[in-house]
Amino acid sequence: MTKQIIGHVLPEERDEIQSLFERRNGLNELAKILTSDNVELYERLVKDMGETSTKFQQWWNRMGEKYQWESDDNGNWEIDFSTCEIYLVTPE
Repeated sequence: MTKQIIGHVLPEERDEIQSLFERRNGLNELAKILTSDNVELYERLVKDMGETSTKFQQWWNRMGEKYQWESDDNGNWEIDFSTCEIYLVTPE
């Protein structure tokens, strides 16, 4: 796997994706322990997971377009939250 820096985002932009990233991870952890017995809570979780995943992908699409980042059909983008650097990660 290769990882190359292809750009940066502003701290405010980083904060937005970091919040979505943490929310998505939290929802995924909750999904592991929540059973479908509590139908109302389960349906809220599924809805929230869908909305969060959509916002997460929209952020990447918006930033990719704004900054014109290099992309690869077999790769994906990653962010280093501490430096605001964006990487293109591709299989070797």
